[in-house]
Amino acid sequence: MIIAENVSKRYGKFLANDNISLTVKPGELTVLLGPNGAGKSTLIKSICGLLRYQGRITVDGFDNRSTEAKRLLGYVPEVPVLYPMLTVYEHLEFIAKAYRLEAWQGYANELLKRFELDDKTQKLGKELSKGMQQKVSVCCALLPKPKAVILDEPLVGLDPHGIREIKVVIADLKQSGCALLISTHMIESMEENWDTTYILKDGKTAAAVKRGEFDGSLEDTYFAITEEGAAQ
Repeated sequence: MIIAENVSKRYGKFLANDNISLTVKPGELTVLLGPNGAGKSTLIKSICGLLRYQGRITVDGFDNRSTEAKRLLGYVPEVPVLYPMLTVYEHLEFIAKAYRLEAWQGYANELLKRFELDDKTQKLGKELSKGMQQKVSVCCALLPKPKAVILDEPLVGLDPHGIREIKVVIADLKQSGCALLISTHMIESMEENWDTTYILKDGKTAAAVKRGEFDGSLEDTYFAITEEGAAQ
């Protein structure tokens, strides 16, 4: 569903992504791990078509910057960006109009209730806490029912209920055949459901690990790779 081939991204002289390739298949959860500065968010923004890059990225065969690809892709950024003067419900209404959705209200209300926002529909974006903003961002990403979803640190800032619901949503999306790419520092939160993990270090792919092809926990593997050289 999502294929990135030989993706590189520079900020001036700094090489943030160095010839990275990855594949996210339908019905699979792909996890992106790496220390701060490893290039995870840069790669995600490139996949979402928010940055210029070298290489090739497609979503279901469409160039990721095309309208066709954007209709298939849902994105939850690490830092939610809401319109300060739009209400919670108006954010969903805006997404529905942008995607030309029909009969979307029922699903919108279902999402709002699921994330305990149904009593906050008239609150303005600027009045929401970071956790609430994150929940609205998730609802907006899921409203068009995308075939691929990218979440950048989706659990940061959420309360325990929000974290639980995100985990349930991730499991449901995977079960429905959605392709999932998640960047996170909370490795233990992905231990149950992940299929493939890419570990980035210094802007490069340090390892690509598939479930069942290694012994030990994902967390142990991550630290063994990212701390290699640091202890020497």
